[in-house]
Amino acid sequence: MGWIALHIGRPVGRALLYPITLYFLLAATAARRGSQRYLGRILNREPRWQDSFRHIHCFAATLLDRIYLLAGQLDRFEIDLHNDQLILDQVASGQGCILLGSHLGSFEALRALGVTRHRLPLRILMNTRHNQGITRFFQTLNPELAQTIIPIGGPETLLQLRENVEQGFLVGLLGDRVAPGEKTVRCQFLGGEAAFPAGPLTLAALACCPVILFFGLYRGGNRYELHFERLADLIVLDRSQRQAQLGDWMQRYADRLAHYARLAPDNWFNFYDYWGEDAT
Repeated sequence: MGWIALHIGRPVGRALLYPITLYFLLAATAARRGSQRYLGRILNREPRWQDSFRHIHCFAATLLDRIYLLAGQLDRFEIDLHNDQLILDQVASGQGCILLGSHLGSFEALRALGVTRHRLPLRILMNTRHNQGITRFFQTLNPELAQTIIPIGGPETLLQLRENVEQGFLVGLLGDRVAPGEKTVRCQFLGGEAAFPAGPLTLAALACCPVILFFGLYRGGNRYELHFERLADLIVLDRSQRQAQLGDWMQRYADRLAHYARLAPDNWFNFYDYWGEDAT
């Protein structure tokens, strides 16, 4: 698909997404079940197979576009910015921050636009050990963007994050998926209780920096919307109330995630048992 996208073109690549989507709709049983459970909550009705097809196809479309975004071919896309002055003011202040995103839409739209066109001081916390083959492929598309990655998992992760924030970098990470063994907080999300990772806001508290929310919505065709909101100027966690305070902050994040998921229901890409319904 990467070769087709770069050598034959986006129209052919997008045409191939239809049989690919149909294959995964039929063959990926667990992913289809996760999609249907999410869609039932976001649509407030029993989802049809067409709903899951659109959901999986939207995910496939953003993956295809990631090739062009990382290759620096931004002229292919219409990218609308909402409240981007918040980011520009943060950069102008010289103080770094946590840029907290999600698996909603495309984080790559911000990453490519910020680094390639606007030269924003951006770093990304990323688990490079997950899907190593596709990670290496995407990194070869744009070595400059590959250099913005801070690998997650090593003992030096927190140190690197604090150093980058102190140097004025915007450090991006995703806050809606729990890694195995990671500490969690329980939040209300789309009508049910779900586990969210405690790590992102714990890191923000340790780094003593602001937290800005980012949501990159895919609007079909070649259109993307980038939305920015301030979550906190500073997150302070008292030792005696740490878990409760983390829960309050993560609930605010979950509420905003739900808001944007309702704006673009096909954009949320967690295709698994998010609410733990199989376990119960």
